[in-house]
Amino acid sequence: MKRVIALWLLTLLAFADTASAAARAWLEQPEVALGQAITLNIETDAVSATPDLTPLLRDFELEGQSDSRSVRLVNGRMTSSTTFAIALRPRRAGTLAIPALQVGAQRTSPLTVDVAATATADAAANGLAFVEMEIDDASPYVQQSVGVTVRLYYAMPLVSGQLDLDPPEDALLQRVGEIVQSSREIDGRRYSTAERRFLLVPERSGALTLPGPRFEGRGAGGWMDDLLGGNSREVRINGSPRTLQVRPQPANAPQPWLPLRDLRLRYAGAPQQLRAGEAATFTVEATAVGATQAQLPELPTPSIPGAQVFAEPPQYNETFAGGTPQVKLTRRYAVVPEQAGRLVVPGLAMDWWDVRAGAAKTASLPDLTLAVAAGTGAGVSAPPLANPANVGAATGTGGDVIAFDSEDRNLPAHLWPWVAAGFAVLWLATLVWGLLARGSGVRAKPRAPPPGAPSTSVPSRATHSAADLKRALDAGGLEDIEDTLCGMARPPARDLDELLARLASAPQRGAVEELRRARWAGGDIALARQTLREAFRGGPVWQPERAPPEEPLPPLYPN
Repeated sequence: MKRVIALWLLTLLAFADTASAAARAWLEQPEVALGQAITLNIETDAVSATPDLTPLLRDFELEGQSDSRSVRLVNGRMTSSTTFAIALRPRRAGTLAIPALQVGAQRTSPLTVDVAATATADAAANGLAFVEMEIDDASPYVQQSVGVTVRLYYAMPLVSGQLDLDPPEDALLQRVGEIVQSSREIDGRRYSTAERRFLLVPERSGALTLPGPRFEGRGAGGWMDDLLGGNSREVRINGSPRTLQVRPQPANAPQPWLPLRDLRLRYAGAPQQLRAGEAATFTVEATAVGATQAQLPELPTPSIPGAQVFAEPPQYNETFAGGTPQVKLTRRYAVVPEQAGRLVVPGLAMDWWDVRAGAAKTASLPDLTLAVAAGTGAGVSAPPLANPANVGAATGTGGDVIAFDSEDRNLPAHLWPWVAAGFAVLWLATLVWGLLARGSGVRAKPRAPPPGAPSTSVPSRATHSAADLKRALDAGGLEDIEDTLCGMARPPARDLDELLARLASAPQRGAVEELRRARWAGGDIALARQTLREAFRGGPVWQPERAPPEEPLPPLYPN
């Protein structure tokens, strides 16, 4: 009986000791300057357990990790523990929190570190190098494109370096173009400058903190630095963060939501005269200041009574002008009049929101009134042309008249006999070849490809792109989003089940399931849009294509 009680007590003490075991975390220094690294130590007695460092990536960069194992003998009992040393570099200044980290079945206690907004390099302290950040709109609207320019000023020779900006929460940040180098004189000192541009798109209204820019590089030191192997040539500079006040979408804003600084429409080309039954083209150009290609909707195809209209795919040209994103959309339309007379092409219109005036506006084009002459064999006399100054002209808001050139597409009359003779010769040659082939009784037979040879058929292409998905998530319905997702596959997927089978990313499959619940099971539509936007931010990830299995036996009848 005593032995049973003793074993029970020992077991209870063992469970109590295991339950009280916990991972321990501490910092070697509670304060650090921005740009310097700190060491976070984590000690645990759990066997084969490693800390989950994912929560640290929000405010810190992981620069290295090492671990050491120790064994101790206390009161005749042997214990072992593992200590992890993690080098962290703060991303911003202020009081940063190190949350509780999971180490196997244990959790550490949360910690805090104070990061001072001072540069660690002597070059920054004496004004030889510094960084600045310029934002073209400090109070943008939600989903408005904001231009961010980061500049590095340096009056010292640099060997290498990287100028970058970390993305904030609840916003998209994208690099635009390459680094632009120039020079500038400030307070009597000549600085070389390196400029990098970014595109910022806030996704939620409210305060948005943009981390300060940072530069990490190496300067050209002297021979003493090379001899001693010192690190005095390292240059680390950090700028100050900025806080933006993001305004919500106004209740009276036109849909689809299009916040811009400016929008201009113009006719880039149009004919002066048309012919019945013959195609002629006119071109419309839209210039949007403060938007990207993904945000700008396509120009619609006008409906013209008495004519057929065919629209070509739009062409985009994205640039940066004065630190602000700008996109130019160009689209050509082919018009085929059905009869002679006058043809009125209605002017296109596009609703948008002026972010500087805080008001809804509409950019529109005037109607085009064109004269249509009778086509060849139409049997209708051509009406007299109107004043050339008024035909085919588009009048803008400033009263400027735009004239366009026309071109003659008819074949000269003296060439028609030669064309007819050529067709006759070709017809006779074809007839002779057909009679000879029929008399010989030999019929051409298509040759099948050998077994295992790759197919020469062109695979079906995707019908939708990432820009189409962005527009569907911003302003389309759930059915439009589903059609766009299925159309991004190659070949396009027939339904969501086939789309799920072809996606390789688990978060993307989960986002598609969220879309299905929102559409058919009463799920949260806003949550589905946000989940899809985050999951497909970098584009869909597809399963690898499988090669068709080879035939184990040769064909029964050779070709």
